[in-house]
Amino acid sequence: MYLVTGATGDLGRRIVRLLRSRDLPVRAFVRLTSHFSELENRGAEICIGDLQRSADIEKACRGIRCIISAHGSNEATGGAASLDYRANIDLIDAAKAANVEHFGLISVLGSDRGYEDAPVFKAKRAVEKYLQTSGLPYTILRPSGFASNLLPLAERFRQTGIYLLIGDPQNRSSIVSTDDLARMAVDAASIHSAHNQIFPVGGPEILKREDIPHIFGRVFNREPIIVNPPLLAVDGIRNLVGVFNRDLNTTLGTFRTLLANEFFCTPEEIAHLELTFGFQLETLEHFLRRYLGV
Repeated sequence: MYLVTGATGDLGRRIVRLLRSRDLPVRAFVRLTSHFSELENRGAEICIGDLQRSADIEKACRGIRCIISAHGSNEATGGAASLDYRANIDLIDAAKAANVEHFGLISVLGSDRGYEDAPVFKAKRAVEKYLQTSGLPYTILRPSGFASNLLPLAERFRQTGIYLLIGDPQNRSSIVSTDDLARMAVDAASIHSAHNQIFPVGGPEILKREDIPHIFGRVFNREPIIVNPPLLAVDGIRNLVGVFNRDLNTTLGTFRTLLANEFFCTPEEIAHLELTFGFQLETLEHFLRRYLGV
Protein backbone atom coordinates (compact mmCIF):
# COMPACT_ATOMS: atom_id res chain seq x y z
CA MET A 1 0.00 0.00 0.00
CA TYR A 2 1.08 3.58 -0.76
CA LEU A 3 0.76 6.45 1.71
CA VAL A 4 0.32 9.90 0.17
CA THR A 5 0.59 13.02 2.32
CA GLY A 6 -0.83 16.27 1.01
CA ALA A 7 -3.42 14.08 -0.71
CA THR A 8 -5.96 16.87 -1.23
CA GLY A 9 -3.49 19.28 -2.82
CA ASP A 10 -3.05 19.86 -6.56
CA LEU A 11 -0.26 17.29 -6.78
CA GLY A 12 -1.48 14.89 -4.10
CA ARG A 13 -4.90 14.46 -5.73
CA ARG A 14 -3.27 13.59 -9.03
CA ILE A 15 -1.00 11.05 -7.34
CA VAL A 16 -3.95 9.35 -5.63
CA ARG A 17 -5.99 9.34 -8.85
CA LEU A 18 -3.11 7.77 -10.77
CA LEU A 19 -2.54 5.08 -8.15
CA ARG A 20 -6.22 4.18 -8.11
CA SER A 21 -6.41 4.19 -11.94
CA ARG A 22 -3.74 1.47 -11.77
CA ASP A 23 -5.78 -0.35 -9.13
CA LEU A 24 -3.02 0.16 -6.55
CA PRO A 25 -4.00 0.45 -2.87
CA VAL A 26 -3.44 3.91 -1.41
CA ARG A 27 -3.94 5.53 1.97
CA ALA A 28 -4.59 9.27 1.69
CA PHE A 29 -3.43 11.29 4.69
CA VAL A 30 -5.88 14.21 5.01
CA ARG A 31 -7.01 16.83 7.48
CA LEU A 32 -10.54 16.58 8.88
CA THR A 33 -11.41 19.99 7.40
CA SER A 34 -10.20 19.13 3.87
CA HIS A 35 -12.34 18.02 0.93
CA PHE A 36 -11.53 14.35 0.46
CA SER A 37 -14.80 12.77 -0.75
CA GLU A 38 -13.48 12.44 -4.33
CA LEU A 39 -10.49 10.41 -3.10
CA GLU A 40 -12.74 8.21 -0.99
CA ASN A 41 -15.07 7.65 -3.96
CA ARG A 42 -12.07 6.53 -6.03
CA GLY A 43 -11.35 3.81 -3.49
CA ALA A 44 -8.57 5.43 -1.48
CA GLU A 45 -8.37 4.59 2.21
CA ILE A 46 -8.80 7.84 4.11
CA CYS A 47 -6.54 8.48 7.07
CA ILE A 48 -7.61 11.59 8.96
CA GLY A 49 -4.85 13.14 10.98
CA ASP A 50 -2.52 16.03 11.65
CA LEU A 51 1.01 16.04 10.23
CA GLN A 52 2.07 18.06 13.25
CA ARG A 53 1.28 15.06 15.50
CA SER A 54 3.89 12.30 15.37
CA ALA A 55 1.37 9.76 16.74
CA ASP A 56 -0.88 10.38 13.71
CA ILE A 57 2.07 9.91 11.37
CA GLU A 58 3.10 6.65 13.03
CA LYS A 59 -0.47 5.34 12.73
CA ALA A 60 -0.64 6.33 9.05
CA CYS A 61 2.57 4.43 8.25
CA ARG A 62 1.41 1.06 9.57
CA GLY A 63 1.28 -1.54 6.82
CA ILE A 64 2.67 0.88 4.22
CA ARG A 65 5.11 -0.23 1.50
CA CYS A 66 5.82 3.12 -0.21
CA ILE A 67 5.43 6.73 0.92
CA ILE A 68 5.05 9.80 -1.27
CA SER A 69 5.49 13.02 0.70
CA ALA A 70 3.60 15.60 -1.36
CA HIS A 71 2.52 18.00 1.36
CA GLY A 72 3.71 21.56 1.81
CA SER A 73 3.14 24.51 4.09
CA ASN A 74 0.72 27.38 3.64
CA GLU A 75 -1.19 29.80 5.83
CA ALA A 76 -4.01 27.31 6.37
CA THR A 77 -1.91 24.30 7.34
CA GLY A 78 1.12 25.76 9.11
CA GLY A 79 4.62 27.02 8.45
CA ALA A 80 7.80 25.66 6.91
CA ALA A 81 9.32 24.64 10.24
CA SER A 82 6.35 22.49 11.29
CA LEU A 83 5.28 20.98 7.96
CA ASP A 84 8.06 21.20 5.39
CA TYR A 85 10.65 20.23 7.99
CA ARG A 86 9.36 18.63 11.21
CA ALA A 87 6.52 16.62 9.66
CA ASN A 88 8.86 15.16 7.04
CA ILE A 89 11.48 14.25 9.64
CA ASP A 90 8.79 12.45 11.67
CA LEU A 91 7.52 10.79 8.50
CA ILE A 92 11.00 9.49 7.63
CA ASP A 93 11.48 8.16 11.16
CA ALA A 94 8.09 6.43 11.07
CA ALA A 95 8.90 5.00 7.63
CA LYS A 96 12.10 3.45 8.98
CA ALA A 97 10.24 1.95 11.94
CA ALA A 98 7.62 0.50 9.58
CA ASN A 99 10.26 -0.94 7.19
CA VAL A 100 8.92 1.08 4.26
CA GLU A 101 10.50 -0.01 0.96
CA HIS A 102 10.65 3.39 -0.79
CA PHE A 103 10.27 7.03 0.22
CA GLY A 104 9.46 9.63 -2.42
CA LEU A 105 10.01 13.27 -1.44
CA ILE A 106 8.67 16.23 -3.38
CA SER A 107 11.22 18.96 -2.72
CA VAL A 108 11.75 22.18 -4.70
CA LEU A 109 14.10 23.23 -7.47
CA GLY A 110 16.83 25.40 -5.96
CA SER A 111 16.67 23.84 -2.49
CA ASP A 112 20.45 23.43 -2.61
CA ARG A 113 21.23 27.08 -3.42
CA GLY A 114 21.24 28.37 0.15
CA TYR A 115 18.49 30.99 -0.11
CA GLU A 116 18.63 32.44 3.39
CA ASP A 117 15.36 34.36 3.07
CA ALA A 118 13.30 31.35 1.96
CA PRO A 119 12.35 29.06 4.86
CA VAL A 120 10.63 26.51 2.62
CA PHE A 121 13.84 26.02 0.60
CA LYS A 122 15.91 25.66 3.75
CA ALA A 123 13.47 23.17 5.28
CA LYS A 124 13.32 21.06 2.12
CA ARG A 125 17.11 20.90 1.86
CA ALA A 126 17.46 19.84 5.51
CA VAL A 127 14.90 17.06 4.91
CA GLU A 128 16.72 15.94 1.75
CA LYS A 129 19.93 15.51 3.73
CA TYR A 130 18.14 13.63 6.52
CA LEU A 131 16.48 11.29 4.02
CA GLN A 132 19.77 10.62 2.23
CA THR A 133 21.37 9.41 5.47
CA SER A 134 18.29 7.54 6.74
CA GLY A 135 19.05 4.22 5.10
CA LEU A 136 15.68 4.25 3.31
CA PRO A 137 15.58 3.76 -0.48
CA TYR A 138 14.46 7.16 -1.74
CA THR A 139 13.78 9.35 -4.74
CA ILE A 140 13.87 13.13 -4.40
CA LEU A 141 12.08 15.19 -7.04
CA ARG A 142 12.89 18.90 -7.19
CA PRO A 143 10.19 20.46 -9.36
CA SER A 144 10.06 23.95 -10.75
CA GLY A 145 6.67 25.71 -10.80
CA PHE A 146 3.53 23.56 -11.17
CA ALA A 147 1.52 24.13 -14.34
CA SER A 148 -1.68 23.69 -12.32
CA ASN A 149 -0.80 26.81 -10.31
CA LEU A 150 -1.30 28.82 -13.51
CA LEU A 151 -4.87 27.63 -14.11
CA PRO A 152 -6.52 30.32 -11.92
CA LEU A 153 -4.35 32.97 -13.61
CA ALA A 154 -5.37 31.63 -17.01
CA GLU A 155 -9.06 31.82 -16.08
CA ARG A 156 -8.60 35.42 -14.94
CA PHE A 157 -6.79 36.16 -18.19
CA ARG A 158 -9.69 34.59 -20.13
CA GLN A 159 -12.02 37.11 -18.51
CA THR A 160 -9.84 40.23 -18.56
CA GLY A 161 -6.89 39.76 -20.92
CA ILE A 162 -4.66 41.11 -18.12
CA TYR A 163 -1.56 39.33 -16.81
CA LEU A 164 0.26 40.55 -13.69
CA LEU A 165 3.99 39.89 -14.06
CA ILE A 166 5.97 40.97 -11.00
CA GLY A 167 9.72 41.41 -11.39
CA ASP A 168 12.11 40.69 -14.25
CA PRO A 169 10.27 39.42 -17.37
CA GLN A 170 13.51 37.82 -18.61
CA ASN A 171 13.88 35.41 -15.68
CA ARG A 172 13.68 31.82 -16.91
CA SER A 173 11.68 28.87 -15.61
CA SER A 174 10.79 25.29 -16.57
CA ILE A 175 7.16 24.88 -15.58
CA VAL A 176 6.30 21.21 -15.14
CA SER A 177 2.99 19.54 -15.96
CA THR A 178 1.57 18.59 -12.57
CA ASP A 179 0.34 15.34 -14.12
CA ASP A 180 3.86 14.50 -15.31
CA LEU A 181 5.20 15.15 -11.81
CA ALA A 182 2.54 12.88 -10.31
CA ARG A 183 3.51 10.12 -12.75
CA MET A 184 7.18 10.41 -11.79
CA ALA A 185 6.31 10.37 -8.09
CA VAL A 186 4.34 7.13 -8.55
CA ASP A 187 6.74 5.42 -10.95
CA ALA A 188 9.89 6.20 -8.94
CA ALA A 189 9.25 3.33 -6.52
CA SER A 190 9.33 0.73 -9.31
CA ILE A 191 12.18 2.20 -11.40
CA HIS A 192 15.45 0.97 -9.93
CA SER A 193 17.54 3.63 -11.69
CA ALA A 194 15.47 6.31 -9.93
CA HIS A 195 16.33 4.99 -6.47
CA ASN A 196 18.65 7.02 -4.25
CA GLN A 197 18.68 9.83 -6.81
CA ILE A 198 17.82 13.53 -6.83
CA PHE A 199 16.12 14.80 -9.99
CA PRO A 200 15.62 18.42 -11.03
CA VAL A 201 12.16 18.37 -12.61
CA GLY A 202 10.80 20.84 -15.14
CA GLY A 203 8.89 20.98 -18.37
CA PRO A 204 10.50 20.40 -21.78
CA GLU A 205 10.88 24.14 -22.48
CA ILE A 206 12.93 26.88 -20.86
CA LEU A 207 10.49 29.77 -20.71
CA LYS A 208 11.06 33.41 -19.91
CA ARG A 209 8.45 34.70 -17.51
CA GLU A 210 7.24 37.08 -20.21
CA ASP A 211 6.48 34.05 -22.42
CA ILE A 212 3.65 32.91 -20.15
CA PRO A 213 1.12 35.68 -20.97
CA HIS A 214 1.85 35.15 -24.66
CA ILE A 215 1.08 31.43 -24.24
CA PHE A 216 -2.18 32.49 -22.59
CA GLY A 217 -2.76 34.79 -25.55
CA ARG A 218 -2.37 31.91 -28.02
CA VAL A 219 -4.62 29.65 -25.97
CA PHE A 220 -7.43 32.23 -25.81
CA ASN A 221 -6.66 33.98 -29.10
CA ARG A 222 -6.31 37.46 -27.60
CA GLU A 223 -3.48 39.93 -27.14
CA PRO A 224 -2.24 40.02 -23.54
CA ILE A 225 -2.17 43.20 -21.49
CA ILE A 226 0.93 42.77 -19.33
CA VAL A 227 1.18 44.73 -16.07
CA ASN A 228 4.78 44.58 -14.84
CA PRO A 229 5.35 46.10 -11.36
CA PRO A 230 8.93 45.93 -10.07
CA LEU A 231 10.05 43.50 -7.38
CA LEU A 232 10.37 46.51 -5.09
CA ALA A 233 6.57 46.47 -4.84
CA VAL A 234 6.77 43.10 -3.04
CA ASP A 235 9.47 44.48 -0.75
CA GLY A 236 7.22 47.39 0.15
CA ILE A 237 4.28 45.14 0.96
CA ARG A 238 6.52 42.80 2.91
CA ASN A 239 7.93 45.60 5.03
CA LEU A 240 4.43 46.84 5.74
CA VAL A 241 2.89 43.51 6.76
CA GLY A 242 6.01 42.56 8.70
CA VAL A 243 5.10 45.15 11.30
CA PHE A 244 1.83 43.34 12.06
CA ASN A 245 2.38 39.71 10.98
CA ARG A 246 5.81 38.09 11.23
CA ASP A 247 4.59 34.75 9.86
CA LEU A 248 3.23 36.36 6.70
CA ASN A 249 6.44 38.36 6.37
CA THR A 250 8.39 35.07 6.45
CA THR A 251 6.08 33.52 3.85
CA LEU A 252 6.63 36.52 1.58
CA GLY A 253 10.37 35.85 1.85
CA THR A 254 9.90 32.55 0.02
CA PHE A 255 7.55 34.24 -2.47
CA ARG A 256 10.15 36.93 -3.17
CA THR A 257 12.84 34.29 -3.69
CA LEU A 258 10.65 32.60 -6.29
CA LEU A 259 10.10 35.91 -8.11
CA ALA A 260 13.70 37.13 -7.93
CA ASN A 261 15.50 34.04 -9.21
CA GLU A 262 15.54 31.65 -12.15
CA PHE A 263 14.26 28.09 -11.79
CA PHE A 264 14.80 26.05 -14.91
CA CYS A 265 16.17 22.66 -15.96
CA THR A 266 18.82 22.25 -18.63
CA PRO A 267 18.06 20.25 -21.80
CA GLU A 268 20.42 17.56 -20.47
CA GLU A 269 18.46 17.30 -17.22
CA ILE A 270 15.17 17.01 -19.10
CA ALA A 271 16.61 14.35 -21.41
CA HIS A 272 17.78 12.40 -18.35
CA LEU A 273 14.30 12.64 -16.80
CA GLU A 274 12.60 11.40 -19.96
CA LEU A 275 15.07 8.55 -20.32
CA THR A 276 14.76 7.46 -16.68
CA PHE A 277 10.96 7.64 -16.46
CA GLY A 278 10.26 6.60 -20.04
CA PHE A 279 7.90 9.26 -21.33
CA GLN A 280 7.96 12.62 -23.09
CA LEU A 281 7.22 15.62 -20.89
CA GLU A 282 4.23 17.82 -21.62
CA THR A 283 4.56 21.49 -22.62
CA LEU A 284 2.82 24.21 -20.65
CA GLU A 285 0.61 25.16 -23.60
CA HIS A 286 -0.56 21.57 -24.08
CA PHE A 287 -1.35 21.28 -20.36
CA LEU A 288 -3.38 24.50 -20.40
CA ARG A 289 -5.34 23.50 -23.50
CA ARG A 290 -6.17 20.13 -21.93
CA TYR A 291 -7.54 21.62 -18.73
CA LEU A 292 -9.16 24.73 -20.18
CA GLY A 293 -10.82 22.91 -23.07
CA VAL A 294 -9.49 25.21 -25.80
